Amino acid sequence: MKDFGFRGATFDSRLVKPGMLYVALKGERVDGNDFIPQALEKGASKVVGGPDALADLQSLAREYRRALRPKTTVVALTGSAGKTTTKELLKAFLSRVGKTYATEGNYNNHLGLPITILNCPEDADFLVLEMGTNHPGEIAALCGIAEPDCSLVTNVGTAHLEFFGSQDGIADEKGCIFSALASAHDCRVAPFGVVSRENVRLERLRSMCPVELVEANPDQKWMAEALAGVLPGAHNVSNACLAFALAERFGVTREMAVAALADFALPGARWKVVEKDGVTYIDDSYNANPDSMIAALDAFAATPCDGRHVAVLGDMFELGSESGELHRRVFAHAMALGIPLVIGVGEQSSKCLCHLAYKTLAPLKKKFRFDVSSGDLVLIKASHSMNLSSLLED
Repeated sequence: MKDFGFRGATFDSRLVKPGMLYVALKGERVDGNDFIPQALEKGASKVVGGPDALADLQSLAREYRRALRPKTTVVALTGSAGKTTTKELLKAFLSRVGKTYATEGNYNNHLGLPITILNCPEDADFLVLEMGTNHPGEIAALCGIAEPDCSLVTNVGTAHLEFFGSQDGIADEKGCIFSALASAHDCRVAPFGVVSRENVRLERLRSMCPVELVEANPDQKWMAEALAGVLPGAHNVSNACLAFALAERFGVTREMAVAALADFALPGARWKVVEKDGVTYIDDSYNANPDSMIAALDAFAATPCDGRHVAVLGDMFELGSESGELHRRVFAHAMALGIPLVIGVGEQSSKCLCHLAYKTLAPLKKKFRFDVSSGDLVLIKASHSMNLSSLLED
């Protein structure tokens, strides 16, 4: 493989290690170019900076990705919900048959994806790339850098509806991850796409896939049994079935998948179970959209507990003119499930049908611990910037 003159990359000067590439980007608050001396002092072997730093970063990532061929298979995935869960499942499954590197944290955009590629070990068998989007054209741009060998779409929902106008618009954006397969070459297997056979935009996505499209069964009993106690909910079974349908093409067996799930856990505030003073909290506040909210509520309501079920639901953002209706739909679903205590937090959520409503988080934080009792099971879910996870802080 070509010697690029560095090993690993970062745009945070504090994370620079000897031999790394430091990418100096100018942000709204901080100019990374100001920290070039510190990066060099810490051992950066190469620096990309100046007005063209982003374009240079993306070009370098594309060149490095091409140098990974044919050793490393690049897997790309996107969707309105379940991206990170499916990415982590793919990583767990594929790790059973080869060295696997995957997107970390929220490095799934025009800045994070190139960094992820540049941090992929040159001897990796698989590189799993999560791709996020909130504006048209972003998936195509990311695929232009990543040049995936195979792709997966979890679902087509209503996330970021404000910028796409309709679910068909969202489907067109997500489907670009399939269109990119037309230029895939030097792959270990023939390029292919994966989608749920029950995806409501299946025909639209199929029309955008220039190669074989695998329609995965989202409801497999053996997977549901393997996930029991690990990741509850039908939506997670669907995510796992999608991940397995892709991994199976590379030799992953059912037995391998079950073994991979034995110690599986999601990173961050994604269905994170926390025990405090006899109360069990499910912190799922990393992100939210109407589809993920409803799926989480279904899984939550089906989870047994010794006390009451309490759902703390906050605002979801970037839903455009349909925001009010979509929030009402989520809260109506929560109430229809018969959840004994539903709490709405935020400008939109406080207007919906629920038991307790707060326009801001501060007043809820003052009395929240008095609203729950030992034995209760509490779900906390909203868009990340609502900061609902702070309810668990002492």
